[in-house]
Amino acid sequence: MSGSLRLESSVQFVRGVGPRRADLFAALGIRTVGDLIEHLPFRYELTPVSVAIGALVLGETATIVGELRSVRTGGRGGNITATVVDGTGMCRVVWFNSPYLSEKLHHGLIVRLTAKVDVHRDMAKMTNPKWSLVEDGDDPLAGETEAYAPVYPATAALPSKQIARALRSVIHQVADQVVDPLPDSIRDRRSLPPRRTALLRCHLPTKAEDLPVARRRLAYDELLQCQLTVQLRRMKTRQCRDAPPITTTPEIDARVRRRFPFTLTGGQDRAIATIVRDLARDRPMNRLLHADVGAGKTVVALYAALTVIANGHQAAILAPTEVLARQHFAKIGGYLQGSRVRTELLVGATSKSKRAAVLAGLASGDVHLIVGTHALLEGDVRFAGLGLVVIDEQHKFGVAQRGRLRAKGRAPHLMILTATPIPRTLAMTFFGDLDVSVIDELPPGRVPIETRVVRSTDSDAAWGFVRERLRAGERAYIVYPLVEESDALPLKAAAVEVDRLAQGELAGFDPVLMHGRMKPAEKEQAFARFRSGEARVLVATTVIEVGVDVPEATVMVVQHAERFGLSQIHQLRGRIGRGTRQSYCLLMTDTTEGVAAERMRILAATSDGFRIAEEDLRLRGPGEFLGTRQHGMPTFKVADLVADIDLLEQARDDAADLLAHDATLDAPEHAALKRWIIERDPDIAGSFPTGGG
Repeated sequence: MSGSLRLESSVQFVRGVGPRRADLFAALGIRTVGDLIEHLPFRYELTPVSVAIGALVLGETATIVGELRSVRTGGRGGNITATVVDGTGMCRVVWFNSPYLSEKLHHGLIVRLTAKVDVHRDMAKMTNPKWSLVEDGDDPLAGETEAYAPVYPATAALPSKQIARALRSVIHQVADQVVDPLPDSIRDRRSLPPRRTALLRCHLPTKAEDLPVARRRLAYDELLQCQLTVQLRRMKTRQCRDAPPITTTPEIDARVRRRFPFTLTGGQDRAIATIVRDLARDRPMNRLLHADVGAGKTVVALYAALTVIANGHQAAILAPTEVLARQHFAKIGGYLQGSRVRTELLVGATSKSKRAAVLAGLASGDVHLIVGTHALLEGDVRFAGLGLVVIDEQHKFGVAQRGRLRAKGRAPHLMILTATPIPRTLAMTFFGDLDVSVIDELPPGRVPIETRVVRSTDSDAAWGFVRERLRAGERAYIVYPLVEESDALPLKAAAVEVDRLAQGELAGFDPVLMHGRMKPAEKEQAFARFRSGEARVLVATTVIEVGVDVPEATVMVVQHAERFGLSQIHQLRGRIGRGTRQSYCLLMTDTTEGVAAERMRILAATSDGFRIAEEDLRLRGPGEFLGTRQHGMPTFKVADLVADIDLLEQARDDAADLLAHDATLDAPEHAALKRWIIERDPDIAGSFPTGGG
């Protein structure tokens, strides 16, 4: 059937594949010929120019192609010796201590060898050459010109070379069937080659200049699909006209502001102004509020919640951990002391009787503001009139969970909070369906945190400094990457170190332990002791990363700091420096090279969360940066959200232009594009406007 292959043909019909090997391709997501040609290389190996054996030059590194003769195994270490001939001469070859090669190399094989040329008894010689087989279907003369060999994502059972052979056997036959999704107008404006040309150059590059041109076209396609998706979703949200319009009068504004024992910052006021405009509309607000740690985003969220409640609706605040939910509840309770606003807490540890009372209050409308964890997502949680959903640290939740809480109201307004500053590229992709507000200043009186990198040789002095701060009445966090010791990782662990510290460096200060495996009541008890000052040292894991607020805490020691991401340490560091005293973050590590050392240098040099976020994205990639590779995170085979910012902005502008002129993409020149994006994301079909645009 190979002579009549189509893109939709099963990959088993590709020459050399067959039914058994087709299962190996399926494990890589390759089921059709179309899938195969969309399986792109992740790097290239330069295949050097080969030379005739008779033309080898002593002392130079060279590549030869020839037939193996006289293959022998011998010597105590299992040395392999052989002769290679190519019609112009003979070359002696030896691999030392390589008995495993005896099963792979035998008389008659055609091989490509690369090594420095030596001489043995007037015969050219190569020692421990890099080698590869020239197999059936390969061009034995391919090495006569320099070439770039693609290396594909592969498995042990299906190596890259087998994938490459399958591709070479079919790519020219089906390339003409590739339908270009881009309208000619965009291709011309952005100077992009046809998609079929880009795929051919990607799989079969003939010169170095082929690769960036092909890559740019394929990356652009991914970014355009992403931008069309997020902009269609935004349009779909804006089509909804069922949200409760929320009026903010001068009286309501003054009443809400009186609840805060401080004046809001200019950054908070600017964020509130955009939120008030959103709330006044009958389409649901869809806003991301992001700020550096300690900038006061929770106060802005509470302002919005109280405004919604003043208009007769309910508000819900969803937090990722019980510790944070309880802290929000306690802080809000302090602000609302003496208020008629009824606020309740709903977490996994809430008793049955209390839970029943809270649920009844929500259903009747007697509970105006609910703070909770995943417990809010349960099916029996119902609201009389949910007007606002606030989700704290969205990346700790799946996208589906956001929708589940929002579905408990008719069309409630949505506000997402994050203390992880979002780089521009992520704001345009992962959060592209949201409007974005930034709080770009800290409350007055905050003193910048001093961050130091501490080597083990200086640890005694560092612990002496910690004791000095504790004796001055301050408090400290000691953070570890693990709860318990692991045989696999030679790292100190919080559960073990808390006792050692109590007997050693922090003797007399009675450190208390808190980690994610503890029962909620145990965590709350430990944190309450630290918050009250009964315990002045909290030994913890990253369970304290989000939202924990103790103004008296001025010192943080991060053990094995190289094990944490940049943004994660910045979040942790944000637990101190929340009062008016100078605070100190000590990063304990002996790592001096590589990415981890670069992270330490960046953290010591700046406390600018936005710069740190950009660097973290560069070093770790988007999925790891957000803390989870969750559903809803765009995944790109080619595009790079750090390197391709200009391409992303072009794709965003082109998507906006396309949808402004043809919101349903039903024009004939857009038909191929519409089919293409729906094939890649069937869910998006429901986001196209049904009328008007």
